[in-house]
Amino acid sequence: MKNLLSIIFIAFFCQINAQVNADKKVGKKNQQLVDSLKVSEYEYSLPIWGKKATQAGFDLPYSAGLSINTFGQKSDILISNLMVGFNNGPMYNLDELVRFDLAKSQSSSITVRPDIWLFPFLNVYGILGKTNASTEVGFGVWLPNPVTNTETELLSLKSKVDFDATSFGIGMTPTIGVGGGFLALDMNVVWTDVPQLEKSAMTFVFGPRLGKSFSFKKPERSVAFWVGGFRVHLKSETAGSLNLAEVLPVDELAVKVANGYQKVDVAQQELETWWDNLSLAQQANPVNKAKYELGNRTLETAGNMLSAADAAISSGNNASVQYAIDKRPKEKWNFIVGSQFQLNKHFMLRVEGGFLGSRVQFTSGLQYRFGL
Repeated sequence: MKNLLSIIFIAFFCQINAQVNADKKVGKKNQQLVDSLKVSEYEYSLPIWGKKATQAGFDLPYSAGLSINTFGQKSDILISNLMVGFNNGPMYNLDELVRFDLAKSQSSSITVRPDIWLFPFLNVYGILGKTNASTEVGFGVWLPNPVTNTETELLSLKSKVDFDATSFGIGMTPTIGVGGGFLALDMNVVWTDVPQLEKSAMTFVFGPRLGKSFSFKKPERSVAFWVGGFRVHLKSETAGSLNLAEVLPVDELAVKVANGYQKVDVAQQELETWWDNLSLAQQANPVNKAKYELGNRTLETAGNMLSAADAAISSGNNASVQYAIDKRPKEKWNFIVGSQFQLNKHFMLRVEGGFLGSRVQFTSGLQYRFGL
C-alpha cells in the first residue's frame, strides 16, 4: 500500500495573480500627469469604461497581458475516510486501522497566464501549467486492543513518489487603487490532471492583498509592496485505481499479508478470552460491550481486507487496488508578502513568498502587457 497512499495525498497549488492595477494619481507632484490623463484620448477597447477612468485621473495599465510564472510549495495534509478495495470488490474503511505520522506534498510548476482588464477594477485571467511534484507518506496499520487500550502494529511503511501533472484554471481579481495604494481580492479555480487519479483535482484559492506602489523619477517605472493572505480549499474527495504490482512488490505483499493473518488471529483470541472471563453482569456493562464490539469490528475489517488482498495476489498480474480518501490542508491560510518591479508599462517582475505553520510557498514571474 505504500505507493498507493503516497499517490493519493496529492496537494498541488498553482495559483498566481497580478498586482498591476489602476493607480489614482494625486498630489501636486502628479498634477501635470493628472491633467494630461484627463485630456488624453483613450485609444483601446478594453477595459470597459477605460476612457472615463482615465478622465477621472486614473493611470490604467495596458489592458492585456501575458505572464510566465514559477511556483513552489511544501505543505502538510490531513486525511480521513480512507477506503481500500481489491479487484473492484468491496471497499473497506480503514480509519480505525491506519495511523499517519507523515503526509507531506511538495511541488514546483511553471505556468502561463493570459489576462485582460475587463473593467478598470476587474482583471480576469486563465492559467495553464505543468508541474513536477512528489508526496511523502509515512503510516502504520494498527490493531487497537480496546481491553488494554493499546495497539498492535501490523505493518509500518514510508514512501516517496514523484509524478507529473498538468493544470488549467480561471480566475479574477477585483481591485481598488487609491493614491498609490491598492486592495486586490484575487480568487481562482484550478483543475489539476494527475494520471493516477480518476478525476482532476480541483483547488480554489482566495488571496486578499493590501499594498502600495512607489514611483521612480523615470517615467512609468515603479515598485510595489504588499502583504496579505492565501486561503486554499481542496475538493476533498479523491479516488482512483492502480495495478497491484505498482503499489507493492507481490512477494513482499504476500509476506505482509501472512504476518497480518497471524496477528489478527492472536488479537481475536485475546479479545475472546477477555470477554469469556467476564461475568454476565460485566458483559452487560455498556462500557465493556462497546469495547468488545469495537474490537470485533476492527478485527473483522482487518481480516476482510487481508483476505481481499490475498485473493488479489492469487489472481496474478491483472490484480488491482482501488482507493478513495477525503483530504484537506493542515492550514487553510498562509500569510504572504510580495513585491513587483515595473520597468515600464510593458514589463514587470514579481516575487511573492508565503508562510504559516507547515505550508510555505514562493512565486516569481515575468509579465508583458499590451493594449487591446
